[in-house]
Amino acid sequence: MPFLASSSVLCIVFNQSNMENNNIEDRLERIESLLLRQQNVLSFDQASEHTGLSKSYLYKLTSSGGIPCYKPNGKHIYFNRVELDNWLLRNRKATSEEIEEEAINRITLR
Repeated sequence: MPFLASSSVLCIVFNQSNMENNNIEDRLERIESLLLRQQNVLSFDQASEHTGLSKSYLYKLTSSGGIPCYKPNGKHIYFNRVELDNWLLRNRKATSEEIEEEAINRITLR
């Protein structure tokens, strides 16, 4: 019986240790995310993570000129974070309220 009790204690300690490691990993991911937001120049991988675009689609956009990027030595691709954010926020869709207000403005101007 003493063996069962000690193995149960070991399982509890091991589970607590795993939970603490998971908590630490989560915190590190949040810190990395915050640091990424502070950078102005992003690598290809960072830009993919920042935009949520797959690497293959991001590469397709860079090669077709569909997204602003920089290739200072002709090999590695870099991105300006502000330009990426602006690119992500292009083609804004108006709200129903804005559309209605625009319609009223056009009617009253006639």
